[in-house]
Amino acid sequence: MLRKGKAIKYLWAIIFTAGLIWSGINPKDQFTWFLEVLPAMLGAVLLLTTYRRFPLTPMLYLFILLHCLVLMVGGHYTYAEVPLFDGLFGAERNNYDKVGHFFQGFVPALLAREILIRKQVVNGEGWCVLFVISVCLAFSAFYELLEWWVALASGEGAEAFLGTQGYVWDTQSDMALALLGAISALLFLSKLHNRQLKQVQIS
Repeated sequence: MLRKGKAIKYLWAIIFTAGLIWSGINPKDQFTWFLEVLPAMLGAVLLLTTYRRFPLTPMLYLFILLHCLVLMVGGHYTYAEVPLFDGLFGAERNNYDKVGHFFQGFVPALLAREILIRKQVVNGEGWCVLFVISVCLAFSAFYELLEWWVALASGEGAEAFLGTQGYVWDTQSDMALALLGAISALLFLSKLHNRQLKQVQIS
């Protein structure tokens, strides 16, 4: 079991590193690339420093990795120019950024849920759901504020980072997708998450 855990950890690190290297090779815009992949790099450092004293469930590690890869792809191409998403399903804009914002709610929901349950912050599933959704909405709103601050500080250089593509309701739709991601994680993965939480707590 211990060997399997180490193998998964090394595989996670290999995939993350390979994705980061690929993402950083001739990105569309170097400044945008840095802004987009910075959360992934900070997250990887945080996971590395907390792995021994607070290991997460395998499912959560998997979805964190997927979220990091989403960020890396968006950083490499910029969210407005990711291949396969131009005109997808007849859309007038490239909607890859919506995938990113869905993950922005989906993954933090699992992370918040895991911390709240393991640290026994709240009692009852209902309170847990309320707190998780509140945390995800707050995180999404803060990220939109962060994008605004970057735009003010960087001027035209942040246009690719914002990725609004002229859509007047971009901020609101980003937050709505994060909310949908959080609700989806709770609806479809709570039972599996509970089983893995029991295994982590036992070990």
